[in-house]
Amino acid sequence: MDNISPFETSYRSCNALACLGLSAKLKTALSKTYVRPVVLCVGSDRVLGDSLGPMVGTLLQEKRASAYIYGTLSRPVSAREVPHIGKFLACTHPRAAIVAVDAAVGSKEEVGLIKLSSYPLYPGSGSGKQLGAVGDLSILGIVARREDGFAALETPHLGSIRNMAEVIAEAIALSLSPFTVHLEQSHEPRSALCL
Repeated sequence: MDNISPFETSYRSCNALACLGLSAKLKTALSKTYVRPVVLCVGSDRVLGDSLGPMVGTLLQEKRASAYIYGTLSRPVSAREVPHIGKFLACTHPRAAIVAVDAAVGSKEEVGLIKLSSYPLYPGSGSGKQLGAVGDLSILGIVARREDGFAALETPHLGSIRNMAEVIAEAIALSLSPFTVHLEQSHEPRSALCL
């Protein structure tokens, strides 16, 4: 995506206005393109904290969001697959904006924050992996404390992960409403694609 001013914003997932705030900022960023965007939800359903991305993908599918959706609970896209999926998306959706969603670790004060930025996502960076970057925009849900290491991703409560996923999915779905008109006027299928 070109011509987008760098930004980063964050909301607590328990904030009643988080969904609207994230949606408004995302809608502004996506207004620079007229092509249906891609939402890449990175993570694994094998570790509770890491399931945030696939849970968002599943919720977006259920909402029939106007985007190409990759990464769901039934068909997750792990951080290890990022180099390959990045190449695939560049070939398959060359003009589409890519919104990458993932779980992350942070400081004790950051747990519960949802961060939206105009920078790519670096999956696996929280555990010291260098797997490359993906996305034009990124959404990170801070699910655990960095100090607790990888084991931290096994300790979050399902309710907090689900709540964060619902806020993120609803914000994305609301921000995509302009693309619904384009889809209904074109003859593209409305169903989302998955890996």
